[in-house]
Amino acid sequence: MTAQLTPHGAEKVRLRGLAALRTPAPAKATAVLVPGYTGSKEDFAPLLDGLAEGGFRAVAIDLPGQFESPGPSDEDAYLPSALGAVVAGLISDIDGPVVLLGHSFGGLVARAAVLAGAPVAGLTLLDSGPGELPAGARRQALGAGEPVLRQAGLDEVYRVREQVSARSPLWATVPADLKDFLRLRFLASSPAGLLGMARGLRTEPDRVDELAATGVPTLVVAGELDDAWSVPCQREMAARLGAPFEVIPGAAHSPNTENPAALLRVLLAAWREWLA
Repeated sequence: MTAQLTPHGAEKVRLRGLAALRTPAPAKATAVLVPGYTGSKEDFAPLLDGLAEGGFRAVAIDLPGQFESPGPSDEDAYLPSALGAVVAGLISDIDGPVVLLGHSFGGLVARAAVLAGAPVAGLTLLDSGPGELPAGARRQALGAGEPVLRQAGLDEVYRVREQVSARSPLWATVPADLKDFLRLRFLASSPAGLLGMARGLRTEPDRVDELAATGVPTLVVAGELDDAWSVPCQREMAARLGAPFEVIPGAAHSPNTENPAALLRVLLAAWREWLA
């Protein structure tokens, strides 16, 4: 289980001040990959070489305040609409066709980028939803974590997070080097970024109709066991968008690390059709 530590041929670059992993050119088009809450560009490591081999130059980013990207101290700067404007600006610098993918919270950001006028050939929403995170364990964790972060800081939040993770038998199977990376990444996060993104996850309105009105081709993809936005919720969102809906077997909330091969097949098929 290498997940975020999967070897790849991408190089580390900075684009508009954002840390990114970028596969070599040339390619027919560029795929911009936006991670979710507490995530980073490394969440897409298992996809990078496959996308490059499939004809796409992959650009996976750290959003402002994530891991190796600096960010402001204003929590409002981390709401989906504000981050969407940042992503739209980055895309405007890219020559040639661009397809945009957002995972989880990153899906809300990617949608905001399209609504801000990002020139994309298509949008993929991966384990994301129509608006705020619904009631459930993930939303409860956001509420519980906020006062700890404000009062005790990142180290204490991550200590509690590891205690919760340790209750799952799967945590024992995670290699030590991956655990070290996950801890390093979290502690490098901007506290304001974590707080602002968490607020966005609890308050983002349903903007599906606005997205549908843009006419941008869209694909909705969910892991079959997603525990954030439910699979039926995402299926309904796809129907409202008039978009294809794909379910990735053997995956929960992160098909990009849980079943990247199946996800890659779905993405390449849809994206090639958009560019045909």
